[in-house]
Amino acid sequence: MREPGPASDCGTPVEKERLAMLDTAQFKDRLLGRKHELYRLLHRIESDLEATPNPDAEERATERENDEVLEEIGNTGLGELAAIDAALNRIEAGTFGICPKCGQPISPARLAAVPHAALCEECIKR
Repeated sequence: MREPGPASDCGTPVEKERLAMLDTAQFKDRLLGRKHELYRLLHRIESDLEATPNPDAEERATERENDEVLEEIGNTGLGELAAIDAALNRIEAGTFGICPKCGQPISPARLAAVPHAALCEECIKR
């Protein structure tokens, strides 16, 4: 395990107490809400990608370029879905908010910004 650096107090008793007080139900609700948003987005992307191509050659070229962008957005969404599912599994397992790499708490500020964060700030920098 690591000792927290001077810029981080994520290993102090105060921070551990804050972590113990995390409202995992609130995080679960946020994660599930985002998951549903992503499913809607991915469904729209899939519908757009399956649309009948335009008969005009120039329009088809533009559509192909747009399809590439949509595919990239879809791949990013799939990655976020995987991270959300992993975070939901950590909530169920009782390990949510603990960095698996160093065993220290993930700061509540980081979890508020990125609820599916798996690593603490120090480990993500490494």
